[in-house]
Amino acid sequence: MSSNIERFPPGTSIYVYEWPVRLWHWINAVAITVLAITGYLIAKPLGSVPGEASENFLMGYIRFTHFTAGYIVAIAFLVRIYWAVVGNRQAREIFLPPVFQAAWWRGLLHEIRWYLFLAPEPRHYVGHNPLATLSMHVLFVWGLTFMIVTGFALYGEGTGMGSWQYELFSAWVIPLFGQSQDVHTWHHLVMWILISFVIIHVYVAVREDRLSGQTVLKAMVSGWRTFR
Repeated sequence: MSSNIERFPPGTSIYVYEWPVRLWHWINAVAITVLAITGYLIAKPLGSVPGEASENFLMGYIRFTHFTAGYIVAIAFLVRIYWAVVGNRQAREIFLPPVFQAAWWRGLLHEIRWYLFLAPEPRHYVGHNPLATLSMHVLFVWGLTFMIVTGFALYGEGTGMGSWQYELFSAWVIPLFGQSQDVHTWHHLVMWILISFVIIHVYVAVREDRLSGQTVLKAMVSGWRTFR
């Protein structure tokens, strides 16, 4: 079995998620929600509003909110990478899944069978189970990285040549994709992938909290996981 699997008597509580990890989780929950809503409105702008155009700045406020939430996600992600280095084992497991361990892959296959109602019993893990680790590594760590990079590339078009956003991102990302509209399209598409991931993530977290014999939702609030 994976070294992350343990056996504890019922009622045992283990401190799993340190406060920076929990704070990052909830900051992302709010910021990504804001980004999804404002990003949708940017892609499909609201219809005309009555009154003098110079007195209406609604879309400007929506764009400003989107950019602000994007900065928050980017800064929080950099801090989270730092904490993956200095924090405990659970702080870095979604960044460095043990893909070279055969037992970890056996655990992943078991989790797939468990979620498909083919396995009669779940396995207990101190941190994330292998399927959760892999899905968050691929769809969240790399997906979030993609959104940050392409987001700053698009933002750099507005700040213009000579700005750090343009020089660090726009100058190479836009030519890599071909043109600005292609970056917009992929940025929009991956946002829908992340929204789908979040929906599944919430469902699985609630399901595990009810059926797996271990606290999942409470662990991301208090940091402690209790085995029933």
